[in-house]
Amino acid sequence: MAAEISSNQAPPAAYAMLVMLLRRVFFSAVGLGILFALWWFGGWLLETNPATMSFADFGPFPTFDAVPYMVQSGTLLDASQASGYRLGIGLLLAIITGIPIGILMGRSKVFRKLSNTPFQFLRMVSPLSWEPIAVIAMPTWDQAIIFLISMAAVWPVAFATSAGLAKLDPAWFKVARNLGASWWNILKEIIFPAIAFDVLTGIRLALGVAWIVIVPAEFLGITSGLGYTIQDSRENLMYAD
Repeated sequence: MAAEISSNQAPPAAYAMLVMLLRRVFFSAVGLGILFALWWFGGWLLETNPATMSFADFGPFPTFDAVPYMVQSGTLLDASQASGYRLGIGLLLAIITGIPIGILMGRSKVFRKLSNTPFQFLRMVSPLSWEPIAVIAMPTWDQAIIFLISMAAVWPVAFATSAGLAKLDPAWFKVARNLGASWWNILKEIIFPAIAFDVLTGIRLALGVAWIVIVPAEFLGITSGLGYTIQDSRENLMYAD
């Protein structure tokens, strides 16, 4: 009887999930509100200081006033489409390249020992430092930017995949081989399900890195994209845009 009462008094799972969702939304909204307040305060300081009044359009309200114009003129949509295409292709290439590299690092001790130091060194190189090589090696500016994004995003995917694979119990592979599983069966039934969460974490980190890289990468040689739009607005002193 007591067990029934306690079970009835316990909140249902759906209610608990709703509370968790509302709590997450609340804290996200508060965080965005604080960020907006700091942005407004910075714009107010620029506007009230005679030495920086020309930069007052950095504030949030001039920026929001410019958004409808950018939407109606198609500037925002065109720039987002161009950057989204480069970001998507670059991230896809990073995933296609990074997952196999991570699997090799996780499964082959020889490959891991040979590649760990070079890969760690390459990972520390700023992605924008590859610009001269990208410009020389790639026939178009689009391909050069995609190359820079891929070079930045491949390492989080590769190292996250390798870390996920390193957590697997080696006995699983021995049992699978004893049962006659092929390499493809091991890959499909053991490796991919076990590393899926780590790979998704690596992709999420890679996406953040790619967004950081794409804006400065689009400063050079092209006439489309969010980075170009920011650079063009800066050169024309259109800070609200």
